[in-house]
Amino acid sequence: MGSPITATEKGIGMHPMEILIASDRTQLSAKLADNEAARALAAMLPLKIQMRDHLRQEKTGVLPSALPGGGRQTEFSVGTLGLWGDRDFVIYYRAGHVPAPGIVVLGHVRGDLSLFDNSDGVSISLRQAD
Repeated sequence: MGSPITATEKGIGMHPMEILIASDRTQLSAKLADNEAARALAAMLPLKIQMRDHLRQEKTGVLPSALPGGGRQTEFSVGTLGLWGDRDFVIYYRAGHVPAPGIVVLGHVRGDLSLFDNSDGVSISLRQAD
C-alpha cells in the first residue's frame, strides 16, 4: 500500500483554513484552528454530518473517523467548533464549559448561530471555502 495522503498533499496548507458550514436554512463561514486535529478535519472535507441538540448549548454529530487529540480546554464561547472524545464534532451556539478532560478546539464560526439555538436536529455539510 502507498503512504496516506497528507493534508498538504491535498492542497491544504499548514495555516488556518476557511470552511463553510451549510444547512438547508443557512450558510456560515468558520476559520479552523492551527492544530493537528483541525488539519485532520480539513483533510476529511467535504463532509455531511447529522447533528443533534445537546444540553441546549450545542449541536453535536459523529465524524466518519477519529481525529488526533491535542490540548484540551473546558471553556468555550459562542461559535466554538470543538472535538469531544475523538469523533464527536461540536458547534457551540452558547458559551459555557464542559467537564474534564474538555474539548479540542477545532476553530470558530463567524456569523449568527441563532438558527442552531433550538432543540431540533440539523443536517450540515462542511467544505473548504473557495
